[in-house]
Amino acid sequence: GRSRGGLTSKLHAVVANSKAIVAFSITSGEAADGPQGRQLMKSLSPELIEGSNILMDRACEGDETRKTAVDLRMTPCVPPKSNRREPWDYVVELYKQRNEVERFFRRIKRFRRIQTRYEKLDLMFRSVFLVGVIMEFVMF
Repeated sequence: GRSRGGLTSKLHAVVANSKAIVAFSITSGEAADGPQGRQLMKSLSPELIEGSNILMDRACEGDETRKTAVDLRMTPCVPPKSNRREPWDYVVELYKQRNEVERFFRRIKRFRRIQTRYEKLDLMFRSVFLVGVIMEFVMF
């Protein structure tokens, strides 16, 4: 998809920790994070997510995304944006664990084909991504 930076793609992911991915989707570069996050949350099995905390980026902190998390019986942990009229409380110590997500993306970017997005077709990108994730488990 086309964005300000030219032709790009985005990888949206739900991860359990810095080494384990639960679900992912690939979209064009101009796709918003919120709708993709809601779609990924809905795709998870209820027994896997019920009662769990979900640590989200501020890009996904919208009312609709937080409501989806609550409807799925997850506890959203996301800081409100600074321009919120009615900010909410969140557990700061729990939110610090969000670095696991950033570590996951850092790990997969070790694979050049993923980092530079050489693969332009969705099917090829998914296969290269999955191979990279599998190699992470074998290598580390």
